[in-house]
This record gives sequence, C-alpha cells and structure tokens, in this order.
Amino acid sequence: MSSASFRLLFSISAFVAVASGIAAAEPWTLDRAVTFALAHSPDAQVARARVEGAQAFVQQAQSAWYPQLAVSGRYTDTNNPMMAFGSILNQRAFNFGLDFNRPGQIDNLDAAGTIAYNLYSGGKASASRQAARAGAQAADYDLNAARHELTAEVVKAVFNLQKAREAVGAVEGGVKAYEAAVSVAQARFDAGQLLKADLLSLKVQLAQTRETLSSARHGAALTERAFDFVLGLDATDSPVVLAPNDPSLSRLTAPDTRDYSQRPELLVLDARQRAAEAMVEAARSGLRPSVNAFASYQYDHGWQLNRGADSWLAGISVDVNLFDGGQTTGKVRQATAELLQVKEFRRKFELGIGLEVEQARIAHDDAVERLAITASVVEQAEESASLTQARFQKEALLAADLIGAESRLIEARLRRTVAASDERMAVVDLRRALGFDPLPQP
Repeated sequence: MSSASFRLLFSISAFVAVASGIAAAEPWTLDRAVTFALAHSPDAQVARARVEGAQAFVQQAQSAWYPQLAVSGRYTDTNNPMMAFGSILNQRAFNFGLDFNRPGQIDNLDAAGTIAYNLYSGGKASASRQAARAGAQAADYDLNAARHELTAEVVKAVFNLQKAREAVGAVEGGVKAYEAAVSVAQARFDAGQLLKADLLSLKVQLAQTRETLSSARHGAALTERAFDFVLGLDATDSPVVLAPNDPSLSRLTAPDTRDYSQRPELLVLDARQRAAEAMVEAARSGLRPSVNAFASYQYDHGWQLNRGADSWLAGISVDVNLFDGGQTTGKVRQATAELLQVKEFRRKFELGIGLEVEQARIAHDDAVERLAITASVVEQAEESASLTQARFQKEALLAADLIGAESRLIEARLRRTVAASDERMAVVDLRRALGFDPLPQP
C-alpha cells in the first residue's frame, strides 16, 4: 500500500471514529428517548406482534366469504375388483367382455379440481368476522396502551436521572461548604481560638457528607443503567447525556379534565366485549342449517387400457344439526359465560380507573404544593447558612450551629429536588391515567 493510500485510509477511519463518538454523545431529549424506546424496546415489539397476529385472525375469518378452490392428483395401480372396476368406468373403457370378478391389473391417473362456496352458515361466518375485527381493534388499543406505558416509563426514567444528578449536586455543595468550614476551623484551632472537639465535629460531619455523596453518585450511576434498560439499550459504561434545555418539557402540562373514556385499556375491554358478543352468536349458529354449493372437474387416464376421460359434478348441500348430544348448547353457555366475565371485568376496571385518576390528581396537587413550599424553604435555608458561615468565620458562632445550618440546607435542597421531580412525574401519571399521551406530540 502506498503512503498516499495509507494516509487516505487513516483519514477516513479517523473521521468515522469521530462521527461515531459525536453520535454516541448526542444529548437525549424526551422526544428522542421516547422515539428510540418505541422502536427498540421489547415491550413495543411484543405489542406490534400482537397486532400482526390479530390481523392474521381477521384474514382467516375473511376467508369464509371467498370460494375455496382445491386441486388434487393421484396415480394408482391395483387388481382390487372394486377399485379397478371404478377406474375402468371413469376411463370410459368398459366392455361387456369384462370379468367383474377378475378385471385384471388396472392403473389410473386421477386429476381433479374442486370449488366450493358457503351460501349460509347460520351466521357463523359473519359473527367470526366481527369477533376477529373486534380482536384486531383490541390489539390496536393494546399497542396504544403499551406506547403510553412505555412513554411514561421513559419520561420517568429521564426525571429520575435528573433527580439523582441534582441530588449529587446538592450533596456536593454541602461537601464544599463543610470543606470551607473545616479550613476556617483548622485556622482558628491553630490560632488557639477553637476547641479541638468542635474541629473534630466538623471533620466528622464532612466525612459523613462525603459518604452520602458517594452513595448518591452510585445511585445516579444505577439510574443511568435503568435509563438504558427502559430504552432497550445494551448496558454500557458511557454516561447518559441529557439535553440541558429540552423544549419538550414545556409540552408536559396537566390536563384540565377528568374524562377517562378514551383510556386505551378501557377501549380494549370494549372491543373484547364486542368480540365476546360475536362469539356467542357464532356458537348459536350451530343450531341453524348450513348451505354449501360445490362443483368439481375430474380427469382419469390409464395406460393399461390406454383410455382416458373426464367428468364433472355440481350441486348444493344442506346440513342440519338435529342432535349433537348438547355440544352446541354447551358452546353457547360457555360463550355467554365468557361474555359475562368480560362485562364484569370491564366494570371493575372502570371503577379502578376512576380511583387511579383521583389518586393521580391528588398526587399532582400535593406535588405542586410541596414544590412551592420547598422552594421557599431553600431560599430561607440558603440565607440562614450564609449568615451562619459569616458569623462562624467571625468567631461569633459555635461549630454545632454551623453543622445544623449546613445540614438543613442540604436537606432543603434535596427536598426541593425530589419535589420538582415528583411534580413532573405526577403530571405524567395524571395524563396516562386519563388516557392522554404522557408526552404530548409537538
């Protein structure tokens, strides 16, 4: 390889590596995370497979409205009197000199085509098609419900990651404050202006806060892996980069209605109820007659007699089930019982949705109130900690008072972080409970 070719190959490889690194580090917005999860999550793939299976049932049920066409072929060679005589007749090779008891060895090639069409099935075909279509609608609603559930999980995973990282930041602020306080305390102790017990108290508090910081960092790392899991990503050691100013956050608003009639899970049960009603009608069709039309064409040829001929058959058949030992009646009872189960399960589920909506609404109201309160508490704690640090530096305050002020500030910041995340996730839960898309489309 020439040096020019090597340089070109190296340049291309470097460009690909840089481009791959840029793509890997692309920040995650809510829209991008949800889109990725819907395309790669196993839950979404399972829901799509259910839709495909339901559409296949519709295709099977629809086949009852089309004629059935079949072709067959068979070659036989026999000396059985009955079969040989039948083949001779089909080949139009009969003669009066034939010995009926010993017609000899006769071969026959039989090729036939048959077409059949159901004229009336007692309503079974129509009921089966209605049930299949209702099942397909239920699968579509199931897919929509899975999308809502997955979207909610993705948005919550993002907020949990933000909460974990903000908690790390809050504890890091506490560590820096205690480090500054220990530095001041050490200088005062060296000057003989502070008791050793106070210095040790500050150092112990600093060590404990560093321990809390370590736990918070490990928790944030675990939250990153949970984010990867929800999106269907393979576990990696690369950090998750979230977009700093995500425009999709502004679309996340609480609905001003309590109507949950469009909840996908409720629509699923409505569709399944229609399917169950159709299955009752399909079971009852067994008590009604079935009418079928049919026609067939057949050609027979034999080489023993070197003869061949064709024939056809057409007609209409009517089948009536006069007595089947109670099998059809049992199927009707079973289908009716299953319909009753679906109705009662729907009623129970609707009651549960009403409770879920009320719980989500109350949780959101509580989160909004806590967010407002914690924001005020943080402002007060920050001001108190600032005044306490100034007084401590001027030797007008004990170390225990400084520890108490810094601890209250850390706790207030953590509470605000939790409250802010809880308010956003409460909006997601409320939207999902009402049947809205947890993340409104742009």
